[in-house]
Amino acid sequence: MKTEVILTHNIVGLGGESDQVKVAPGYARNYLYPQGFAIPVSQTNKRRLETLRQRRAEREAHEFNTMTELSKSISKLIAVIHVKTGDDGKMFGSVTSGTIADQLRTQFDITLDKKKIHLDHPIKALGEHEVELRLHSEVTTTMKVRVESDHPLPQAEAPAPAREDGRREHGRVTEKRGHRTDGKAEEPKAEAKGKPEAKAKRAEKPEKK
Repeated sequence: MKTEVILTHNIVGLGGESDQVKVAPGYARNYLYPQGFAIPVSQTNKRRLETLRQRRAEREAHEFNTMTELSKSISKLIAVIHVKTGDDGKMFGSVTSGTIADQLRTQFDITLDKKKIHLDHPIKALGEHEVELRLHSEVTTTMKVRVESDHPLPQAEAPAPAREDGRREHGRVTEKRGHRTDGKAEEPKAEAKGKPEAKAKRAEKPEKK
Protein backbone atom coordinates (compact mmCIF):
# COMPACT_ATOMS: atom_id res chain seq x y z
CA MET A 1 0.00 0.00 0.00
CA LYS A 2 1.35 3.42 -0.97
CA THR A 3 1.57 6.47 1.22
CA GLU A 4 0.74 10.05 0.22
CA VAL A 5 3.32 12.81 0.62
CA ILE A 6 3.69 16.51 -0.18
CA LEU A 7 6.76 17.29 -2.27
CA THR A 8 8.89 20.19 -1.07
CA HIS A 9 11.33 20.01 -4.01
CA ASN A 10 11.13 19.26 -7.70
CA ILE A 11 11.70 15.54 -8.28
CA VAL A 12 12.16 14.63 -11.92
CA GLY A 13 9.59 12.05 -12.94
CA LEU A 14 7.60 12.49 -9.74
CA GLY A 15 6.45 16.10 -9.40
CA GLY A 16 7.22 19.60 -8.19
CA GLU A 17 6.88 21.61 -5.00
CA SER A 18 3.38 21.46 -3.44
CA ASP A 19 2.37 18.34 -5.43
CA GLN A 20 0.71 15.60 -3.42
CA VAL A 21 1.85 12.23 -4.74
CA LYS A 22 1.65 8.60 -3.68
CA VAL A 23 4.87 6.63 -3.26
CA ALA A 24 6.07 3.42 -1.70
CA PRO A 25 6.35 3.73 2.12
CA GLY A 26 9.98 2.62 2.04
CA TYR A 27 10.86 5.23 -0.62
CA ALA A 28 9.30 7.99 1.48
CA ARG A 29 10.76 6.78 4.77
CA ASN A 30 14.29 6.01 3.53
CA TYR A 31 14.82 8.71 0.90
CA LEU A 32 12.25 11.52 0.56
CA TYR A 33 11.84 12.36 4.25
CA PRO A 34 15.55 12.15 5.25
CA GLN A 35 16.60 14.28 2.25
CA GLY A 36 13.89 16.88 2.96
CA PHE A 37 12.30 16.33 -0.45
CA ALA A 38 8.83 15.61 0.96
CA ILE A 39 6.70 15.81 4.08
CA PRO A 40 3.77 13.65 5.25
CA VAL A 41 0.27 14.80 4.35
CA SER A 42 -1.34 16.36 7.45
CA GLN A 43 -3.46 19.39 8.33
CA THR A 44 -0.42 21.18 9.68
CA ASN A 45 1.70 20.49 6.61
CA LYS A 46 -1.11 21.51 4.25
CA ARG A 47 -0.76 25.04 5.59
CA ARG A 48 2.65 25.11 3.91
CA LEU A 49 1.19 24.49 0.46
CA GLU A 50 0.90 28.18 -0.43
CA THR A 51 4.52 28.79 0.44
CA LEU A 52 5.56 25.78 -1.62
CA ARG A 53 3.52 26.94 -4.59
CA GLN A 54 5.23 30.34 -4.45
CA ARG A 55 8.62 28.68 -4.33
CA ARG A 56 7.70 26.54 -7.31
CA ALA A 57 6.57 29.53 -9.36
CA GLU A 58 9.86 31.32 -8.68
CA ARG A 59 11.88 28.23 -9.64
CA GLU A 60 9.98 27.68 -12.88
CA ALA A 61 10.34 31.34 -13.86
CA HIS A 62 14.08 31.14 -13.26
CA GLU A 63 14.37 27.93 -15.29
CA PHE A 64 12.39 29.47 -18.15
CA ASN A 65 14.62 32.55 -18.29
CA THR A 66 17.78 30.47 -18.05
CA MET A 67 16.75 28.08 -20.82
CA THR A 68 15.59 30.93 -23.05
CA GLU A 69 19.02 32.54 -22.83
CA LEU A 70 20.72 29.18 -23.37
CA SER A 71 18.65 28.51 -26.47
CA LYS A 72 19.86 31.77 -28.05
CA SER A 73 23.53 30.91 -27.57
CA ILE A 74 23.46 27.16 -28.16
CA SER A 75 21.66 27.51 -31.49
CA LYS A 76 24.80 29.24 -32.87
CA LEU A 77 27.15 26.44 -31.83
CA ILE A 78 28.49 23.52 -33.86
CA ALA A 79 29.50 20.51 -31.78
CA VAL A 80 32.26 18.57 -33.55
CA ILE A 81 32.35 14.85 -32.76
CA HIS A 82 35.16 12.60 -34.04
CA VAL A 83 34.37 8.95 -34.69
CA LYS A 84 36.23 5.90 -35.93
CA THR A 85 35.60 4.83 -39.50
CA GLY A 86 36.60 1.99 -41.79
CA ASP A 87 38.61 2.19 -45.00
CA ASP A 88 35.39 2.83 -46.88
CA GLY A 89 34.60 5.86 -44.69
CA LYS A 90 31.67 4.23 -42.88
CA MET A 91 31.26 4.85 -39.14
CA PHE A 92 31.78 2.29 -36.43
CA GLY A 93 28.87 2.60 -33.98
CA SER A 94 26.70 5.71 -33.77
CA VAL A 95 26.31 9.12 -32.12
CA THR A 96 23.64 9.23 -29.40
CA SER A 97 22.13 11.98 -27.27
CA GLY A 98 24.55 10.98 -24.51
CA THR A 99 27.48 11.46 -26.90
CA ILE A 100 26.26 14.95 -27.79
CA ALA A 101 25.74 15.86 -24.11
CA ASP A 102 29.31 14.77 -23.34
CA GLN A 103 30.67 16.84 -26.24
CA LEU A 104 28.73 19.93 -25.12
CA ARG A 105 30.31 19.64 -21.70
CA THR A 106 33.82 19.00 -23.10
CA GLN A 107 33.80 21.51 -25.96
CA PHE A 108 31.66 24.35 -24.57
CA ASP A 109 31.44 23.66 -20.81
CA ILE A 110 27.64 23.36 -21.11
CA THR A 111 25.97 20.80 -18.85
CA LEU A 112 22.73 19.56 -20.38
CA ASP A 113 20.63 16.55 -19.47
CA LYS A 114 20.78 14.10 -22.38
CA LYS A 115 16.99 13.73 -22.09
CA LYS A 116 16.70 17.29 -23.42
CA ILE A 117 18.53 16.27 -26.62
CA HIS A 118 15.98 14.75 -28.98
CA LEU A 119 17.06 12.31 -31.70
CA ASP A 120 14.60 10.32 -33.78
CA HIS A 121 17.38 7.74 -34.14
CA PRO A 122 21.13 7.64 -33.45
CA ILE A 123 23.34 9.38 -36.01
CA LYS A 124 25.20 6.85 -38.18
CA ALA A 125 26.58 9.02 -40.98
CA LEU A 126 29.40 11.54 -41.26
CA GLY A 127 28.58 15.16 -42.00
CA GLU A 128 26.54 17.95 -40.44
CA HIS A 129 23.26 17.19 -38.69
CA GLU A 130 20.62 19.43 -37.10
CA VAL A 131 19.53 18.25 -33.66
CA GLU A 132 16.45 19.36 -31.72
CA LEU A 133 16.87 20.46 -28.09
CA ARG A 134 13.85 20.48 -25.78
CA LEU A 135 15.27 22.67 -23.05
CA HIS A 136 11.98 23.46 -21.31
CA SER A 137 8.31 22.68 -21.73
CA GLU A 138 8.04 26.08 -23.44
CA VAL A 139 11.54 26.39 -24.92
CA THR A 140 12.84 24.38 -27.87
CA THR A 141 15.70 25.09 -30.26
CA THR A 142 18.12 23.34 -32.59
CA MET A 143 21.89 23.10 -32.87
CA LYS A 144 24.32 21.67 -35.40
CA VAL A 145 26.38 18.56 -34.82
CA ARG A 146 29.24 17.82 -37.19
CA VAL A 147 30.44 14.21 -37.25
CA GLU A 148 33.99 13.81 -38.57
CA SER A 149 36.25 10.80 -39.07
CA ASP A 150 39.40 10.32 -37.01
CA HIS A 151 41.06 9.09 -40.20
CA PRO A 152 39.62 10.98 -43.18
CA LEU A 153 40.04 9.42 -46.61
CA PRO A 154 42.93 10.89 -48.70
CA GLN A 155 41.86 13.52 -51.18
CA ALA A 156 42.32 12.72 -54.88
CA GLU A 157 44.92 14.88 -56.63
CA ALA A 158 43.49 17.56 -58.88
CA PRO A 159 44.24 17.13 -62.66
CA ALA A 160 46.92 19.34 -64.19
CA PRO A 161 45.48 22.60 -65.55
CA ALA A 162 45.11 22.75 -69.33
CA ARG A 163 47.42 25.03 -71.35
CA GLU A 164 46.11 27.82 -73.54
CA ASP A 165 45.79 25.55 -76.58
CA GLY A 166 43.89 23.03 -74.39
CA ARG A 167 45.72 20.01 -75.84
CA ARG A 168 46.69 16.99 -73.75
CA GLU A 169 48.81 13.99 -74.67
CA HIS A 170 48.76 10.77 -72.60
CA GLY A 171 47.74 12.60 -69.44
CA ARG A 172 50.16 15.54 -69.87
CA VAL A 173 49.85 18.82 -71.66
CA THR A 174 51.98 19.11 -74.79
CA GLU A 175 54.13 22.12 -75.59
CA LYS A 176 53.04 24.65 -78.17
CA ARG A 177 53.80 23.93 -81.81
CA GLY A 178 57.38 24.54 -82.77
CA HIS A 179 58.90 23.41 -79.44
CA ARG A 180 60.13 20.01 -78.36
CA THR A 181 57.98 18.16 -75.82
CA ASP A 182 60.88 16.64 -73.93
CA GLY A 183 61.91 19.97 -72.45
CA LYS A 184 65.34 20.08 -74.18
CA ALA A 185 66.27 23.06 -76.26
CA GLU A 186 67.12 22.47 -79.89
CA GLU A 187 70.85 22.59 -80.56
CA PRO A 188 72.02 25.20 -83.11
CA LYS A 189 72.93 23.77 -86.50
CA ALA A 190 76.65 23.34 -87.04
CA GLU A 191 78.32 25.69 -89.51
CA ALA A 192 79.44 24.24 -92.84
CA LYS A 193 82.91 22.79 -92.65
CA GLY A 194 85.69 24.31 -94.64
CA LYS A 195 86.59 27.93 -95.55
CA PRO A 196 84.70 30.01 -98.10
CA GLU A 197 85.97 29.82 -101.70
CA ALA A 198 87.01 33.49 -101.65
CA LYS A 199 89.46 32.90 -98.83
CA ALA A 200 90.99 29.96 -100.70
CA LYS A 201 91.71 32.06 -103.82
CA ARG A 202 93.33 34.81 -101.74
CA ALA A 203 95.89 32.34 -100.57
CA GLU A 204 97.14 31.67 -104.19
CA LYS A 205 100.41 33.54 -105.21
CA PRO A 206 100.82 35.36 -108.62
CA GLU A 207 103.01 33.61 -111.25
CA LYS A 208 106.59 35.03 -111.76
CA LYS A 209 107.50 36.41 -115.25
